[in-house]
Amino acid sequence: MGHSSANDRMFGPRFRRLSGRAFAIGVAFFVLWGGLSAPAQSASEYQIKAAYLYNFAKSAQWSEQSLAGGSAPLLIGVIAGDEEFIDVLQQTVAGKTIGTRVILVKRVSTEAEMDFCQLIFFRSSAGHKRTQAFISSLASASILLVGEDDAFLGQGGMINLVLKDGTIRFDLNRASLDRASIRLSPALLAAANAERGSSNAPGDSRRLKVSTPAEYPEIAKRMNIKGVVQLEVLVARDGSVKEVTVIGGHPLLTDAVVKAVKGWQYEPAAKESRELVRVVFDQ
Repeated sequence: MGHSSANDRMFGPRFRRLSGRAFAIGVAFFVLWGGLSAPAQSASEYQIKAAYLYNFAKSAQWSEQSLAGGSAPLLIGVIAGDEEFIDVLQQTVAGKTIGTRVILVKRVSTEAEMDFCQLIFFRSSAGHKRTQAFISSLASASILLVGEDDAFLGQGGMINLVLKDGTIRFDLNRASLDRASIRLSPALLAAANAERGSSNAPGDSRRLKVSTPAEYPEIAKRMNIKGVVQLEVLVARDGSVKEVTVIGGHPLLTDAVVKAVKGWQYEPAAKESRELVRVVFDQ
């Protein structure tokens, strides 16, 4: 967009904001200050992965056959792993809906159970052989297959969550998505493009005219919570922000960024647009 350096000067060394199509996707794996136990640290990672699964489900468009019945629940299945993650995922989606559908979470272990799912998350403990067998059996199904193992995309999986340099990121297998007739939102596709170092053509993004920085929440500072907030912003023709959707980030940080972004002003345009925003809290 041609204004990142100016923005870096505006926000200073402890707070950086990038807006536009080209950004590296990722939600920071946050560690609370003060020597937490291993289960508490695992729960933090689980919360981030659960938030990703919820946002993948919101972003995806399945075939009509897969979503027969407009009010039927949207089922997220989990293969392998511990009960703690199931609990965290259930808490994440509790009370939320996608369209008219409530979201349910269920541990699955057979092909018959998987047939009722719209999204399946393969925990790494499922093992390569078992994962490969299930993916092969679901090759013709319109089910979003998400994993967390380096070999997952090569086995035919669709989205893989990976931990790199303390940050949870995701990669896509476009061919597998196409075979299943599943489409993802432009925001997630653009994010995946950026992770690979590509970006949209110049001029695709709208220039920011007013961008008040988000305040670093005091409680987040005290807890030493750092990381990245990723948003998709719907911008009206007059440049005002109509809608903000959280793609990822710690809740304490996302609330502060959403509040600030709602007051931003972009340059006017002939039609509405969707912009990607990335905010880094690194103290």
